[in-house]
This record gives sequence, C-alpha cells and structure tokens, in this order.
Amino acid sequence: MSSASEMQKVRVIHELRAFIKKLLQDPAILESSLAIAKRHSDGGRDAQAWAQIANEISDTTSIHIPEDPAEHSEADKLFLEVLREVVGEEKGLY
Repeated sequence: MSSASEMQKVRVIHELRAFIKKLLQDPAILESSLAIAKRHSDGGRDAQAWAQIANEISDTTSIHIPEDPAEHSEADKLFLEVLREVVGEEKGLY
C-alpha cells in the first residue's frame, strides 16, 4: 500500500472520528437530519434534493456540509449516503 493511500485512510478515519464525536455530543443532530431528509426526499438519488438537504442540515445543526457536492468530504458523503438509505428503507416499508 502506498504512503499516499495510507495517509488518505488516516485522514478519513480522523474525519469520521470527529464527525461521530459531534453526533455523540449532540444526539439531536441525527433526529434533525432524519426529519430534514424525510421532508425533502423519498430516499432516491435526486442530486438537487440532497443538496437542499445538506444545506438545511448545515443551516440548522452544528454539522457543516459544503454546498457544492464536489467539495463534500468522505464523512459528508458517507453521512448523506447512510441518511439516504435510512429514508429509502423507511419509505419502502409503507
């Protein structure tokens, strides 16, 4: 494994640790994020809906997700992906 690849993995791990720490310090972030995602999406991959979701999460919580999806960190992408899966699975149950 190259050192650049290892450095990237270490950076992603640190970023995810910081993100998880924020979620543990303020559990309301998860509830708010899920409510926002449910209001604006059916769990699909509509890029415009997910950009709006990311913006509203940034505006209403201590989580900052860049407006431009090209600037999303690995943690941002993972959080939005998991959020999309949860909303999609919930919508699929009904």
